[in-house]
Amino acid sequence: MIYRLRHVTTYAYASPVDLAAHLLLLTPRRLPHQSVARATLAITPTASHVTEATDHFGNLATRAFLDVPHAKFEVIAEALVEVRFPDPPAIAATPPWAEVAEAARLSGAAEFVFPSPLAPLVPGATGYAAASFPPGRPVLAGLLELMARIRRDFTYRPGVTGPNTQVSEVLQTRTGVCQDYAHVMISGLRGLGLPARYVSGYVRTRPPPGGVARRGADQSHAWVEAWLGPGQGWVGLDPTNNIVVRDEHVVLAWGRDFADVSPLRGVILGGGEHGLWVGVDLEEADARVPA
Repeated sequence: MIYRLRHVTTYAYASPVDLAAHLLLLTPRRLPHQSVARATLAITPTASHVTEATDHFGNLATRAFLDVPHAKFEVIAEALVEVRFPDPPAIAATPPWAEVAEAARLSGAAEFVFPSPLAPLVPGATGYAAASFPPGRPVLAGLLELMARIRRDFTYRPGVTGPNTQVSEVLQTRTGVCQDYAHVMISGLRGLGLPARYVSGYVRTRPPPGGVARRGADQSHAWVEAWLGPGQGWVGLDPTNNIVVRDEHVVLAWGRDFADVSPLRGVILGGGEHGLWVGVDLEEADARVPA
């Protein structure tokens, strides 16, 4: 599937900002199953200094420094991306989950087993996840069931949580958005010793003909990648929509939790109170992406 992406972020300040330094993770990753034909970032006002580098997780990070007074800051990210992540293996072909947890200790996936600030080890999350992982169960069977349970048991409600909401609070209220669904799933899997990482990106704005509109469209989205073992690698799972990631998602970045992959963060001098507006369109395109 080929998508045309446009992501607009606008800050309006009550008083001028004199200096600003921003970190942007707004360029889609180039992956074996995700081709990026083009990607641009337009920053207003024009930054006096811009650098690009990959971070610890391999995400493309853009740093922008602004030294002109401004009452408005805007970033427009645009890209043309082709995605088709492979179907997951047959459930019976995946190893028992306890074997995956054991193998993770000596693998490159090990860093995604440890707790992180927004996906700590929470007994309630571990217990919730454990119900899907009885002894001997193939790891993918447990993952798919856990994803479906989160979609069923939690209420999608924008505005009741924030970027720093803790897993323990979400477990109590059973409400939140994609970020919260992902953190709950990641925390529960890590409690069982299974590697899980947080993925930021987008889900298609409009469903295919006859399809169901996806939760989390028209804005940044988040989901989970879980490790199936050294022979089968990672699989993308979207608990907000209860779907396996195939051709409806575009990956921006991954990390331990949201704090590692916030699309835009920064430090400013001045500004006072501010307003924020974000708009996202991920629309199907008709041009083939060059290899």
